[in-house]
Formats: sequence, C-alpha cells, structure tokens
Amino acid sequence: MAQQQRALLTRQLILSSAAEIFDEKGFDSASIAEILDRSEVTKGALYFHFPSKEALAQAILEKAVTTEGVPPQELKLQELVDIGLLLAHRLPREPVLSAALRLSTDRSARFRFGTRWPDWLQVSTGLLQEAREHGETLPGLDPGEVAYLLLCGWTGTRVVGEGMPDRGSRLTEDVAALHRIMLPGIALPELLPRIEVTVARAKRLHRTWVRKNAAATRS
Repeated sequence: MAQQQRALLTRQLILSSAAEIFDEKGFDSASIAEILDRSEVTKGALYFHFPSKEALAQAILEKAVTTEGVPPQELKLQELVDIGLLLAHRLPREPVLSAALRLSTDRSARFRFGTRWPDWLQVSTGLLQEAREHGETLPGLDPGEVAYLLLCGWTGTRVVGEGMPDRGSRLTEDVAALHRIMLPGIALPELLPRIEVTVARAKRLHRTWVRKNAAATRS
C-alpha cells in the first residue's frame, strides 16, 4: 500500500509540474527536460507513468471537468452557480485546472487533443434542465443555449482577464459578477434573492472541500 501511495504521489507531482509548464509556455514550447527538472523525478519514473508529452496533456484534460466540492442544492440554479464559483476559486490555485484551460484555448493543442467543452456543456445543460423541471427558470428557456452562453462567458472572463494586469487575480469576483448579470434572464424573479452569488460562498465551498479531503487522507 505504501508503494502504491508513493506511485500515486509521484504521478501527481509529474502531472502538476507538467501542468505548470504547459500553462506558462504552452504545449508546443514545453519540453520533457523542463518537466523533469521541475518535478525532480527520473526520466524512468516519468515515462513509467506517462509515455509521452502528449499523454501528459491528455491526462490533464481528463481532469478538466470537475464538480468536486459542490454538494447538491435544493435550487438547481444555486448548484449551477456554485460550480462556476468554485471552479473560478480553484483554478488559480490548481495548475492542472489552469493548464487544462490553456490547452483548450491553444489552437495547436486544441486541434491535437480536442477539448472538454462538450462535457462541461452536458453538466450545465443537465442542471438547467432540472432547474426548468423544478419551475426555477423563466418560461421558454433553452437549457442548452443558456449553458453554452455561460460557458463562453466563464471562459472569456478567464482568458481576457489574464491579459489585463488589473483583473488577472479577480477571476472569482468576475465570475460572480457574470452570474449576477445573467441570472435575471434565467431565474424566476422571486427566486433571485435566494441564490447566493458571492466570493464568500466560493471561499466557504473551497474550505469545506479542502477539510473533507484532508480528513479523508488522514483516515
């Protein structure tokens, strides 16, 4: 078991190091030598877990779609907002998530590996369909169309913000603002006061998730 745990930790270390370099330089400019140097593992260890740089990119993209840390909510629209808020809070803190977005928006990498946009659309569309069935949304709402626009808005907020020094560190704040602006065109007016769209909520969700992970690791 100890050996298995060490192997998992080594794999995660390699993946995180590769993610940092992909995020900093892009896939094409990153090299295996830099990943080895950053992770401080042997070439044999790296190739044991990942046979190529392409395999590293694929493994990063496999982790792009995550709803970890978001518990089910009575209002499905709250759950949808929570996913966007928590992801915004996690992304600058987790190289793998940040690199997955970089790979998805990099033209060369996108054509080589594809993206996880369809999977994110499926998650968001499913929650919006549930919200519609529960009577939370405005009449005539198209869940797929709204999910697509939310995805475009979230991604654009990150991509544009990175190129603006005064907004690069404000992803959670900007994603919260995006949801506050869009929700009146999605939710029934009487439900809007019940949906919390704040940075404080993102931080609470993150703290709770981190504590649960720490407790699970100790046990």
